[in-house]
Amino acid sequence: MATSEEIRKLADQLFPEAKEVDEPEVKNIPPQQRRLQTETADYTVSTLFTLLNDQKIKIPNFQRGYVWNRNQASRLIESLIIQCPIPVVYLSQEVNGDLIVIDGQQRLSSIKFFLNDAITLQGLTAYPELNGYTSSQLDPRILDHIKNRTIRCITILKDTHPQIKYDVFERLNTGSVKLNAHELRNGLNQGTLMEAINVLSSSKDFKAITSTKKDARMKSSELVLRFFAFKDNRRNYEKPLSSFLDQFASTNRSAPEVQIALWRDNFIKAKVLCLHYFEGDAFKMYNVEQAKFGGFNSAIYDAQMVGLSECNNDVVLAGNADPVAVKAAFIQLFNDAQFVSSVQRATSDETSVSRRIEKSIAVFSDI
Repeated sequence: MATSEEIRKLADQLFPEAKEVDEPEVKNIPPQQRRLQTETADYTVSTLFTLLNDQKIKIPNFQRGYVWNRNQASRLIESLIIQCPIPVVYLSQEVNGDLIVIDGQQRLSSIKFFLNDAITLQGLTAYPELNGYTSSQLDPRILDHIKNRTIRCITILKDTHPQIKYDVFERLNTGSVKLNAHELRNGLNQGTLMEAINVLSSSKDFKAITSTKKDARMKSSELVLRFFAFKDNRRNYEKPLSSFLDQFASTNRSAPEVQIALWRDNFIKAKVLCLHYFEGDAFKMYNVEQAKFGGFNSAIYDAQMVGLSECNNDVVLAGNADPVAVKAAFIQLFNDAQFVSSVQRATSDETSVSRRIEKSIAVFSDI
């Protein structure tokens, strides 16, 4: 009878673990930079409305957008009328002084919609007499009372370390469906970089090959950012991966079009090559024992995308190499224990990232 250890080894051979392991995120930030720098102010509803309309306070694109129903929005307006305390709104100051909402999106959006006459009050319990009214239909004295109410806003100032901002956002991220790391990243770094990434990630062929057709959580967008970051700066990579992507997104959020165009071109070329040489097996794990490809794996995605992008073989780069030979050469990497480890275990370690990409570059270059 086989021992449990023998069974475990057999299972490792037949069903190798292909999932990435999430490592604890230790932020390498000097202690003196770990404190929030904040400013507190009580803004009137009227002031908030003006700042929102003038785009001085921006509500970021966090995928889900405005989700309150009309009753919820109406109850907020009623709370302002009866002087019920409104929860604090948290803002993040941009380099140019503009403010990004990091907690309070639904409240501020409701105020903006109501004062723009886009919401008709309904479901009120304290003042049911006001059901059916829009802001322009209210008695001016009631409307003035609403506009003069104040809401406390705490602004995280621009001098706060970017990673601390992300950490605070995660702590405040208490919705019924919490935002994931890339949804936060996307919302906090609106600009030319994320605009380009979100366009690239929406292509049907990319979504199909990365198994993100039903991409409700922006996984495909994160994969495009991942390629940009590793292609541009992987030699300075330090785990955790999430912080590396955060830093790249923050640093390059408003990158000039010439730089965006270069990254976009590199991505498209690498994607085309991967689809040409691997077709439906692109970015998938390979099981040597079963001699077949499995499911999508983001570490394999790194290896193939960056590997093909940086190989030193002009024939391969031009798409003129024999696809069968290219695929066979890459499959041979799954006989390399170091490569297999780099795409299966501790995949975000610095050594793993470097090893899988460098070995792929070498394989594609030698074809």
